[in-house]
Amino acid sequence: MICILIAILSGALMSIQGVFNTELTNDTSIWVSVSFVQLSALITSLCVWFISDRNNSFKKLFHVQPRYILLGGIIGAFITYTVIKAVDKLGPAKAVMIIVISQLLTAYLIELFGMFGTEKVSFSIRKIIGLILAIIGIVIFKWNC
Repeated sequence: MICILIAILSGALMSIQGVFNTELTNDTSIWVSVSFVQLSALITSLCVWFISDRNNSFKKLFHVQPRYILLGGIIGAFITYTVIKAVDKLGPAKAVMIIVISQLLTAYLIELFGMFGTEKVSFSIRKIIGLILAIIGIVIFKWNC
């Protein structure tokens, strides 16, 4: 149950962050906003690491395999950029709905093909139907682009 609550909190925080970052961009620029967001995330992460997890050294990063999994921060910068652009052009609700559908589809494809070290799952028509229903939900919610 706690995992579901954490996932709900994560979704809520991502939506709030998207709006905050978009508003920040109005007063600065998109790459200034992305840089500030990533820098403040780094500072927060380092503070929490220093308080709670100092037994794990950053030296371990040099031994991570495969190396491509170190790209999360770079991907994070582009996630921040694309969320800001989507929220600005589509509004928070529509942007988040499309982002979530994209996340679901991408996550399912990653599992379906066992990509990036994930456990491969078998094809499920139920999941495809669920994805189609979610897309229909976006159309019903409000589509006037």
